[in-house]
Amino acid sequence: MDQIATRQTDASVQPARPRVAVVLFNLGGPDNQEAVRPFLMNLFKDPAILRVPPFIRPFLARYIAHKRVPVAQENYRLMGGGSPLLPLTERQADALEADLSQDWDMKCFIAMRYWHPFSDAAVAAVKAWQPEEILLLPLYAQYSSTTTGSSLTAWREEAAKGGLAVKTTTLCCWFEDEAVLANAAQLVQGTIDAARAVLPPGTPLRVLFSAHGLPQVIVDRGDPYQFQIEAYAAGIQRRLSDPGIDSLVCYQSRATPQQWLTPSTDDAVIEAGRDGVALVVVPVAFVSDHSETLVELDIEYRDLAAKHGVPGYFRAPVQNDDPGFIAALAGVARRALAVGPGLCSSAAGRLCPTTHGNCPYAQAGKPASGYDLTRTATRA
Repeated sequence: MDQIATRQTDASVQPARPRVAVVLFNLGGPDNQEAVRPFLMNLFKDPAILRVPPFIRPFLARYIAHKRVPVAQENYRLMGGGSPLLPLTERQADALEADLSQDWDMKCFIAMRYWHPFSDAAVAAVKAWQPEEILLLPLYAQYSSTTTGSSLTAWREEAAKGGLAVKTTTLCCWFEDEAVLANAAQLVQGTIDAARAVLPPGTPLRVLFSAHGLPQVIVDRGDPYQFQIEAYAAGIQRRLSDPGIDSLVCYQSRATPQQWLTPSTDDAVIEAGRDGVALVVVPVAFVSDHSETLVELDIEYRDLAAKHGVPGYFRAPVQNDDPGFIAALAGVARRALAVGPGLCSSAAGRLCPTTHGNCPYAQAGKPASGYDLTRTATRA
């Protein structure tokens, strides 16, 4: 009898699950009207954003922020006074934590770049929780030195200051993940189907993949963002019921007088009016609604489309906390943690061609993996 009791006790003892912290990086956004100015100052003081000599940057940042405050405040007023980005990111964190907690003693933390909670607060919270391992997971599918790169720099600086020394896996990008692409394509296909259901029969339709823009000079100096945006858009298009649908990758949200990536979303909308085609606009490089989707795409570009006679304007939803997206992101996180500490993409190795010297793999001196460069979005 004692032997049976001992066996039952031993069988009920479960090994301790690894304690893993997942840190979600995102841009951040002002939570009220008073926060708009300091948010913009934080943005434009970042050397990854405003690439001018350090002694000029504070003055130029102050000038640009001052010029943009009234427009930005009006945009946030249209969204209820502040950005919805933090509440949406918190919902994503909660859903992701619930999924990953099946495998680990898991907790998600949020580190915003330009407004609270900043990396220093996230570092302190992670350190207090005492994880055995950390996964740094950017909520940007595509890597850019201006987004993920800047967030990683801020995190490393604050981790060093805070004495947080835990084995860490850094995920640089996940633009080619099959489940992520399948979920995005499902959302786009639903919008295409809804558009065709209300448009007059025979109305031509064009898909605009609209990404946040970037100064051309940053791409010319080796940033892989444009390559990854085009590959992501092509991956979505291949999964549509009509992969040959008319489409175009374009760029929105120009913020400085420099030459930015083209074509602009403004020009693409105007061109659609000239061509007499209806539009399905797909936000790419955004996984949470914020001013670029709720104001620029939903209000400003919709108005521009009406002004230029576009016969129909439809916007595909952003993933937010869509269950399919959360499941896909959880899969990305699981594979990254399986790779182990160090740098990884969602495919484990480097995905960018060697021409992109600002790919984090290039900076680490690691070879490219031979990604199929023909898989980019083009006008059908």
